[in-house]
Amino acid sequence: AAEAAAAVAAGAAEIDMVIDIGALKDGRVDAVQADIAAVRTACGQAVLKVIIETCLLSDEEKRQACLAAKAAGADFVKTSTGFSKGGATVADVRLMRAAVGDDMGVKASGGIRTRADALTMIEAGASRIGASASIAIVHDGAPIGASAY
Repeated sequence: AAEAAAAVAAGAAEIDMVIDIGALKDGRVDAVQADIAAVRTACGQAVLKVIIETCLLSDEEKRQACLAAKAAGADFVKTSTGFSKGGATVADVRLMRAAVGDDMGVKASGGIRTRADALTMIEAGASRIGASASIAIVHDGAPIGASAY
């Protein structure tokens, strides 16, 4: 929360946070929700994206994390940091969208490398895509400078 407040004070318009995976794994969903709520408060009007690191969780833990983020007032739930053992999957994006409904954003992040990947995630319910291959996605694999149209 302190880091989020400092980032917002320095001009950040959006904040990403990773949930306390250990607390979630221990069944302490209330602690996860309280942590998210503290960051939400610290963010003020800034957008808060809650990374749940789906590759480390069971489907039930993913649902619990999404519901905790929603109850705490987050703006988005996000699949992954991109630094763990896996990224976004269609099944996870669908599960997350079903859990949060239409009131929140779902950001698919990690492993999205092509336009087809991005479109599949959007069809599954993603409202944002996080990708390091954004230029290739936009150009649909064409070399930079080539027309993607």
